[in-house]
Amino acid sequence: MMSLPRRALDQEPAGQPILDQDNLAATIISTCTINGKVVILSRYGDPKWRLVGQPTNKGASEQYVDFNAIPAGWRATMKAILWHYMRRGREGKKRPSARAVMKLLVDAKPFLQHLGRLNISRLADVTPFACSLFVDFCRQRRVRQGSARAGEPLKPSSLGHLFGAVEALHELSQYTRDVMPDHPWAGTSATHLAGLTGEGTSFRGGKTPLMPDDVFTTLFQRAWSLVEAADDLLDVRDEILILRQAAGGKTPAEGIFVRSRGWADMWEFNKAVIELRTACYIVVASLSGCRNHELGFVQRGACYATKAAAGDEGEHQTYNWMRSQSTKTGEGRAEWMVPEAVVTALKVMERWSAPYRAVIEAEIEALRSQDPLDPELAEAQLHLNAVFVAMTPNRGNQVRTMSLGAWNKALKSFAQNCGLGWALASHHFRRKFASYAARSQFGDLRYLRSHFKHWSMDMTLGYALNESQEIALYAEIQTELDDIKKEVVEGWLRPGTALAGGYGRNIVSWRDGQAVTIFKDHRQMVRSLAESTSIRSNGHAWCTADDNRCVGNDLERTRCSGCNNAVIGPEHAPLYRGLYDHLHEVLACDDIGEGGRNLVHGDMQRCRDVLVTLSQGDKSEPVVP
Repeated sequence: MMSLPRRALDQEPAGQPILDQDNLAATIISTCTINGKVVILSRYGDPKWRLVGQPTNKGASEQYVDFNAIPAGWRATMKAILWHYMRRGREGKKRPSARAVMKLLVDAKPFLQHLGRLNISRLADVTPFACSLFVDFCRQRRVRQGSARAGEPLKPSSLGHLFGAVEALHELSQYTRDVMPDHPWAGTSATHLAGLTGEGTSFRGGKTPLMPDDVFTTLFQRAWSLVEAADDLLDVRDEILILRQAAGGKTPAEGIFVRSRGWADMWEFNKAVIELRTACYIVVASLSGCRNHELGFVQRGACYATKAAAGDEGEHQTYNWMRSQSTKTGEGRAEWMVPEAVVTALKVMERWSAPYRAVIEAEIEALRSQDPLDPELAEAQLHLNAVFVAMTPNRGNQVRTMSLGAWNKALKSFAQNCGLGWALASHHFRRKFASYAARSQFGDLRYLRSHFKHWSMDMTLGYALNESQEIALYAEIQTELDDIKKEVVEGWLRPGTALAGGYGRNIVSWRDGQAVTIFKDHRQMVRSLAESTSIRSNGHAWCTADDNRCVGNDLERTRCSGCNNAVIGPEHAPLYRGLYDHLHEVLACDDIGEGGRNLVHGDMQRCRDVLVTLSQGDKSEPVVP
C-alpha cells in the first residue's frame, strides 16, 4: 500500500487556503497497488480516510481517520488541517506518519469539545483566554474509573499531548479558511504548561515501570519451559488437524484423541496452544528488546547466523540475527542480535502459525477470484508470512497479525496464570532488556547471563558486525547505563558512606571536604562524576579504569584494595569477609609451602584492610575478623 505522493511544494501557490482548491471532495487521500495497478482507498470527501503505512499490529479500526468521531461543526476545518498536515507537516519537523495524523485528531477532540462548551464554533473566535481555560480544565481532569490510575490527575505526558494539539491547530489553521488568530499561550509552550520542562523532569523516567527481577524470572522460566515442550503439544495439534480434515470439519474424535493424550478436554488443550504463542512472544521480547510492532513484522525465516573472528587465537563466534521492521524512528528494515533461544522460539512460532497462514492464503485466493483489485488483497498479503498471528471470530475468523491490545490481554492472562500480580504489558520487556544489558557490565546479570553473551561484552562489536541493527535500542541501553552509574555515584557521595580502594579513599577525602561548593547542588555533583568516570563492576569492586588490564579484575582480586582505580563499598563487605574466611581455611593446608603461606597472609591482610575501612561507616554489625 502507499500514501498519497507528496507534491512538490513549489507547485502550490503560496498562502493559498486548501479549501480553495478545485474538486476537493474527489482529491485522492490514499492508494494501494495491486498486481501493478493503483487502487484508490480514500478521497477527501469521505467521512473516513483510510491511511496506509501503519504497522501490522494495528487493528482494522486503527487504520482510519474517522471524522464522525468529532462534532459535526468541526469536520470541515479538521479535514483541511489534517490534509495540510499530511502534505507539508509542521514547521521544522519531518512529514508525519499515518499514526501521527490519526493521533492529532484524537488529541484535538477534547479541545474542540471544550470550545463547544464555550459556544465557540470557529477557530477564528478562539482567544488566549479560552486556551488558558482549557489548560485549567485539563489540569483538573481525573483519570476515569476502570483504570489502574482511576481518580488521579492526568500525567504530564498526557497533558503534553493535549496542549501540543492546540499548538498544532494554531499553526496548521493558518493554511485554511478558519484561522486561529493568536498563539494559544504566547511566551510559553505546551511542554512547559504540562510540567515537562525544568530541573528533574524527564520523558524517560516514570514512563515504563521496570519489571522486578522475581516477576521476570517467573515469567521467563514458565515461558521457556513451554517453548521447550512445544513439539509434543504441536504434534497433538497437527494430529487433530488431520482428523478434522478427514471429517470435513470438527469431529467428536478430536476430544477423544486429546483425552487419550492426557488433556481434560478440547478447551484445556486449545488454551495450552494459545498460551504457547504467548510464551514464544515472552522469550523473543525478553531476549531481543524489540517493540510490539517490530515483533508483529517478524516473518518466517527471519533468523540467520554469521561467524566472526574473536580473540587473538582466531577462534570464531557465531552470532544470530533476527530481521524485521521498525517504524518508531523511521528506520524501516532493521536487524537485532539475538541469542539461540530466540531462534528456537521463532522456529516454534513458524510451526505454530502454519495453519493460520494457510487461512490467509485461502482468503487471498477467494478475494482474487471475486475481485482481483479488491484493496483487502493488499492488506491480506501484508500478513501472509507473519508468525505472531491470531484469528478474529467477530470478523469471520479472519487471520491477521495479533494487535497490541490483544497482546496485552494475553500477557496479563499469562502473568495471572503464573500467580503474579504484576499488570504485565508488552512494553515492559524492552525496558527490562535494556536494564539487563546495561547491568551486565556491572556484574549484576545472573540467571540469564548465557542468553545475553554478546550483550554483556562490547556493544560496539554490534555496529561492526551489522549496520542494519536498530540503533534506538542502543540508546535505551545507554540510558539505563547512565541511570545505574548515577545510582552508584549517589551511594559513593552519600555522607558517612565508607569506601575502600584507592579511588574510594580519594572520593571520601574529596566528598568530606568542600567538593559540593564547586557545583550548583548535590544533583549536579552526582551527574558530573557519573558522566566523567568509567564505572563497571568486577564483582568485588567498582573499577574506574579505562581498560580491563588491572590484575584485580581477574587473577588477584584482593589487589583491588590498593588500586587507585578501585572503589569498594559496603555492598562488597560480605564478599571480602567470605574471602577472608576461605583464605584462613587455606592456611590449614599442609601442601602450600612457605611461599604459598606468605601469599595467603598477604591476601588476608588486604581483605582485613578493606573490612576495617568499611567498618568505619556502618556500625550495625561487626565486619572485621
